[in-house]
Amino acid sequence: MSSNDRAIIALTSLGHGMVHTYELSIPILMTLWLTEFGASTALLGALVSVGYGLYGVGALPAGILADRWGSRRLIVVCLAGMSASFLMLSLAPGLWAIGAALVLWGLAASIYHPAGLTLISRGVVQRGKGLALHGMAGNAGIALGPFCTALLLLVVDWRVVAACLALPALAATVYAAQASFNETAADAQAATNAQSPAAPASATQLWTHTRVLFASGFAVVFGIVILSGLYYRGILTFLPNLLKDVFVIDGAMDLDPSRYVYAALLMVGMAGQYVGGWLTDQGRTEWALASGFVLLAGLGLAFWPLVQMGTAPLLAVSAVLGVALFMVQPLYQAMVAEYTPPEARGLSYGFTYLGVFGVGALGAGIAGSILYWSTPPVLFAVLAGFAGLGAAGSAYLAYQRRHTMAT
Repeated sequence: MSSNDRAIIALTSLGHGMVHTYELSIPILMTLWLTEFGASTALLGALVSVGYGLYGVGALPAGILADRWGSRRLIVVCLAGMSASFLMLSLAPGLWAIGAALVLWGLAASIYHPAGLTLISRGVVQRGKGLALHGMAGNAGIALGPFCTALLLLVVDWRVVAACLALPALAATVYAAQASFNETAADAQAATNAQSPAAPASATQLWTHTRVLFASGFAVVFGIVILSGLYYRGILTFLPNLLKDVFVIDGAMDLDPSRYVYAALLMVGMAGQYVGGWLTDQGRTEWALASGFVLLAGLGLAFWPLVQMGTAPLLAVSAVLGVALFMVQPLYQAMVAEYTPPEARGLSYGFTYLGVFGVGALGAGIAGSILYWSTPPVLFAVLAGFAGLGAAGSAYLAYQRRHTMAT
């Protein structure tokens, strides 16, 4: 990789790790909020869904701004806002104040993915490798955030933990503010770049770009990423609490091992990110993504029965889930780049993360409601249905591409 590629990957990997550190620390803290504030899973799931929903909804305007203003400045705002939100969380006196802090976190965090992925797609020449490294850094944050949170909770109150978590994002803000690189180096190497129209500068141009996007295969990609988001949020939001119930059955509650199993599952996801990035560079992205969704559907049906069978099956199926859950991410990120023009890349990633984290945030509310009114097997069956639809959409795109090439 060139020095420019490395500089971009360093910044985006740091930002990605920070975003997911906070995102997946929240479910760990939720296990304490359920007890301390006497909230039901349905109420807390709905409350958290607001913050997680804004994490996605804000991605669309962030994508538009990434096309107009560039990515680095937006990443600085993102990191500063996340630091402030967790400081606010540490001072929250009750559930509604917690909800307000999560709203601020969601708005700040929503900036990252459109800005960061636009930066990689336009500035990094080795895109597949860049997406894989970026994804692995995200998984490091996904795993280390809950793990460090769980360790800190052994010795200090959750409010102190939230205040401590605010510090890394503050340091990352300082680093991002002085970062320097060429944001469009990869586009400059494209033969068609000189003929590409400019990023949308008016509401009319924005509407035109949006119509062009959704008149293409991107419309199907958008549906696929929504299904991925529903599965992702639906399975991860209450998973620590579900695993805690399993360990209650086993009588192993001294250090709440469910938190560490959850963190380990997320850490294993780094391997999934690497595999997904490798598959991206091999081509046939649609079929690889379809296979990933088929695996997720199977895991949705098998996960709960297997975790009831003892520690060894629980650890094994959790590891496979971690790989599969994160393997699909570089694949659909690459598909967005393949099905969109460079001049609308920020807009397309804005829509992508509106789908993944905005509409996908409904997965938290769906999961909480199902667990309140029904049982875990019903939840996992619904999640398997989401994955099955994702596999069907990916296979459809593969068929369409083969048909287009044949004609």
